[in-house]
Amino acid sequence: MWPKNVGIIALELYFPSQYVEQSSLERFDGVSPGKYTIGLGQSRMGFCNDREDVNSLCLTVTHRLLEHYNLHPKEIGHLEVGTETILDKSKSVKSILMQLFEPAGVTDVEGVDTSNACYGGTAALFNAISWVESSAWDGRLALVVAADNAVYAKGSARPTGGAGAIAILIGPDAPLVFDRGLRTSYMRHAYDFYKPDLRSEYPVVDGKLSIQCYLSALDHCYQNYCHKYHTKIGLQVTLNDFDAVIFHSPYCKLVQKSFARLAFMDFLRLRREEVADKLPALVKLHSLCPEETYFDRHVEKTFMERSLRDFEEKTKPSLFIANLVGNMYTPSVYSGLVSLLISKGPEELAGMRVAVFSYGSGLASSMYSISIRKDAQEGLMRILQGLSGVRGELEGRRCVEPEEYTRILELREKNCHTVPYQPEGSIDGMFPGSYYLVGVDDMHRRTYQRVPFDQ
Repeated sequence: MWPKNVGIIALELYFPSQYVEQSSLERFDGVSPGKYTIGLGQSRMGFCNDREDVNSLCLTVTHRLLEHYNLHPKEIGHLEVGTETILDKSKSVKSILMQLFEPAGVTDVEGVDTSNACYGGTAALFNAISWVESSAWDGRLALVVAADNAVYAKGSARPTGGAGAIAILIGPDAPLVFDRGLRTSYMRHAYDFYKPDLRSEYPVVDGKLSIQCYLSALDHCYQNYCHKYHTKIGLQVTLNDFDAVIFHSPYCKLVQKSFARLAFMDFLRLRREEVADKLPALVKLHSLCPEETYFDRHVEKTFMERSLRDFEEKTKPSLFIANLVGNMYTPSVYSGLVSLLISKGPEELAGMRVAVFSYGSGLASSMYSISIRKDAQEGLMRILQGLSGVRGELEGRRCVEPEEYTRILELREKNCHTVPYQPEGSIDGMFPGSYYLVGVDDMHRRTYQRVPFDQ
């Protein structure tokens, strides 16, 4: 027998304590006003200085989750990290996190790292669920950690960066349950975004192809989810059947276009007679082939307008953090879940059904759904209490001018994989309890310390 109601028991989110205003970046880059704030739908962008890296991000979010939920390391039996930020080609970030477990005598913890662009966190999540539902499960909980520092070379992609980490605790009798048997994936080979130069933090990006791949993956995942739902449940499913829809967010405007895309896919599934009767002005669009409409402005505008009310109700609340932090890569879609949870009260959340679309370039994608149990109010309240400080930390960050932001990225670029290395950044202003890089020795060994709580 499978354990019942396997899902999310706890959540912890972390992002760096500094950001740059996108409106200031527009002026600094000499682009037209609104290009980043309206065109991309972004307000602020968080980033790491040279005191933080993927190891420190993961150490911080993991330690915070253990503390906030009063968890003993012995309660964790599976720990997997999803990230695309590579500091070492052999040693996993998970092995770095074992520093938090070894002092308690805990070394029997399965899992290592998994990576494929922004999808690595979802792959780690699926592995954690599978472990809990497998014959290997020994009654302990599974922990998924996803973290990245998303930075780009100078140019049009730089405003789509961000940074952050999330820790997700998985186990039975959870308040947020993964709907069993309703998960679909779409995997293909594509060079839309990739990082072939291991000497650089920056990716190679084919912008137009990246959008096409994202939308194509969304189409296929949604179509397959609808088919699987009909096969399993015996009913048709549309956007009307979800209370919320969460997407991986490279930038917020793409998410709005993606929601409209799902509305378009629902439209294409209508009978032609029904369209002719109820939507005669749209009859010509009904015969379009989805693959030919990825950059069709008329289709995009039509369904963005038609779906606007539903978007604002079902998806916009999930973009709260993405708008203020940017694209975290692997944690991105799960920051959307956090945004949704902190945007509503427990009574409103209880009973909700949430669709989730995760995408990683290269490409890997999945769609699944989460049900928030009405009969697990205590567990839900515990999660909401654990996330109660997110808004305060967002407002407590330090605003950095574009000149300083650019200097910091140039410093990171210059010293990428340099050894020995002593970071220049100050730890003043970092959130208490955050881990920071002390230094890198001539054998590339990194050491970390934690910012005191009384700083």
